[in-house]
Amino acid sequence: MDCSLPSRGEWHHNRPMQELDAFRHAVRHWLEAHYPPALRGAAMPIGDLYTGGRHPKPVHPAQPAWCAAMASRGWTVPEWPAKYGGGGLSREQSAVLREEMRRLGAPTPLFSFGISMLGPVLLKFGSEAQKRRFLPEIVRGDIRWCQGYSEPNSGSDLASLMTRAEDRGDHYLVNGQKIWTSHGDEADWMFCLVRTNTSVPKHEGISFVLFDMRTPGVTARPIKLISGASPFCEVFFENVRVEKAHRVGEEGQGWAIATYLLAHEREMISGLGSLISGTALAPRALKIFGTDSDGKLRNAGLRHSLARFELDSAAFRITLAQAARTRNAAGMGAMASAVKYFGTELNKRRNELHLDIEGANALQWDARGPAGEAWAADWLRSKGNSIEGGTSEIQLNIIAKRVLGL
Repeated sequence: MDCSLPSRGEWHHNRPMQELDAFRHAVRHWLEAHYPPALRGAAMPIGDLYTGGRHPKPVHPAQPAWCAAMASRGWTVPEWPAKYGGGGLSREQSAVLREEMRRLGAPTPLFSFGISMLGPVLLKFGSEAQKRRFLPEIVRGDIRWCQGYSEPNSGSDLASLMTRAEDRGDHYLVNGQKIWTSHGDEADWMFCLVRTNTSVPKHEGISFVLFDMRTPGVTARPIKLISGASPFCEVFFENVRVEKAHRVGEEGQGWAIATYLLAHEREMISGLGSLISGTALAPRALKIFGTDSDGKLRNAGLRHSLARFELDSAAFRITLAQAARTRNAAGMGAMASAVKYFGTELNKRRNELHLDIEGANALQWDARGPAGEAWAADWLRSKGNSIEGGTSEIQLNIIAKRVLGL
């Protein structure tokens, strides 16, 4: 049988099942041939995924090759149009690709804010020149992006932001500050909300711009968290020149773009929840607490908590899979708030279960799990899950108003 794959864009939606089966066979053959043997069996937690950029820092030396191989097919973003470097796959074919990657134990080749947030914005609001300039770079992982949204006095009330962009004809001069900028000290470019008009209602005076972090006047300073890590930065702008050609959408359209992007960000955060696994929890609990006369975990309360976590995790993964099959080009919309809320709360529960199992030992700062997990630091970091991307309270308000219609 010919296992060659079609060129990008040759596969279309609603293909007969036999053609989808042939596609699966070809994908399996290709993955077997191109997935680096050195990565097989290697543990790849979320924090170790490859992020690309001008100066990549792969955790494993084979990660850049895996990213390059997948990008050559457009499979870092399989459903994006082929003319912008994507795979041109249908939703069904993309699901097949994900299934075959899971079968092989292959991690996502590229974890990128460009993919999860900026890309959808450019596809919907970007000019043709912006799409052709930036989307292929995102697909390949050439540029690492960061997000300039929150400010010291503009968190949940994001529309009150005060970073100002002064019109200078063919460009803007940007002055102000952003905070909680994920990996701002390592990113190559930023997508940023700026105020371009102060004489209109706050939601109407915001624009969405892109700029290189090497531009004179940009300064990023890491913020050390209680977990000991510094993934966030405060970023300062002093007379930063931003070309108007790098404004996405019309001037004053930034709030509509921002809310569109936030829905995709929440999907991304919830998608991390799909990677949550409790498979290591039960064996660890059995080792520590032992079994009763019926062969069950001796601690009944912990047994019930573990069972509930596993059921909720399975239900969440099924929900995300269903959402992936039914979502449209605009994403999940308000339902992104529901999956973001549940996924982040689920991760907090997983970390709480670690502490329930390990007891006071897990609170020792240098304590490590069997796979090298930093129990105390991970538990502290998980608290931020219910804040980033919009607090859990904000998500519940959105769910009540826009999903349940209350």
